[in-house]
Amino acid sequence: MELHNLKPAKGSVKRKKRIARGQGSGHGGTSTRGHKGQKSRSGYSRKRNFEGGQMPLQMRLPKRGFNSPNRTVYVALNLSRLQELHDKYGLKDVTVDILKEHRIIKKNDLVKVLGNGEITTAINVTVNAISETAKSHIESKGGTVTIL
Repeated sequence: MELHNLKPAKGSVKRKKRIARGQGSGHGGTSTRGHKGQKSRSGYSRKRNFEGGQMPLQMRLPKRGFNSPNRTVYVALNLSRLQELHDKYGLKDVTVDILKEHRIIKKNDLVKVLGNGEITTAINVTVNAISETAKSHIESKGGTVTIL
């Protein structure tokens, strides 16, 4: 076997279908588009959810609710979770940067501490928001609360 007599396997290479190159090609005339109608015209493209003129699904379904563009979304962090972090990593100070570092929150997340659970040690907390019960629990144990 030499380079000059290499050939692809039989049936592995197919000829390209040459559309609109005369009647002799077998794909002349209407060029595989059928007869007349919108889909046979050049430049035709159907809209994404077009259902043949029938009322599209997204227009048949009722609208519900409202999404406020000014809504602030917080990641909830309970007192029990703060205690777990203190026990696991020995943290005395809990800040947004430390939470990002330990991959508890994502890069642009805002944090709100909530009052669910118990806290047994003094922890200094620096977060975006905090509930009144969580603030009173932390301060009663000797910790401090700073809001960004």
